[in-house]
Amino acid sequence: MFIGRTWWVEGEDEGMGRHEKTALLMRLIDAQTTEGSPCGETHIQKAVYFLQEMMDVPLDFKFILYRYGPYSFELRDALTELRADGVVRLEPQRSVGARVVPTERGTRIRDMCHTEVANYATSIDFVARMLGKSGAVRLEGLSTAYFVTARAQAGAGVEERAVELTSRKPHIALEDARDAVAWVDEVKEQAGTIR
Repeated sequence: MFIGRTWWVEGEDEGMGRHEKTALLMRLIDAQTTEGSPCGETHIQKAVYFLQEMMDVPLDFKFILYRYGPYSFELRDALTELRADGVVRLEPQRSVGARVVPTERGTRIRDMCHTEVANYATSIDFVARMLGKSGAVRLEGLSTAYFVTARAQAGAGVEERAVELTSRKPHIALEDARDAVAWVDEVKEQAGTIR
């Protein structure tokens, strides 16, 4: 039984159901952990953003550009509800806060929705692999670079998008912004062969 419902409205026929969304989140957490991610909320936020926006996985969370890059308050609420429902738990880590870990219940939901999970497993694995062990600062730059790139005029070059990124996030150095935008271009090309 799920409490809340801020991220899932009963009776909606569009998109995926709550169990399928939960199953995909559980699969993503497993894949991120396998790739060495600390798998805290920031890592999940950025991975879900790339899954939706770049890989077209229909999780349907709304993202805005926020303090540390694209952020979904709906996803934050979903993770809180999943904790309250005993689907995930937080596991303290020494230096990077807490890791989100599926419980036995979360694993059962993932396994019940094996067809949905299998449909998106390649995309999930790709995103987990590409973000790998990236820290929160790098994830902010990469996800903001994708945000800027997705909204840029057709044909906008690396330099133009890097300048836009630094105007939105002045604490990111221009050289780091260029690297992030170039990384996004490379990863988008690879993603096109996977979707």
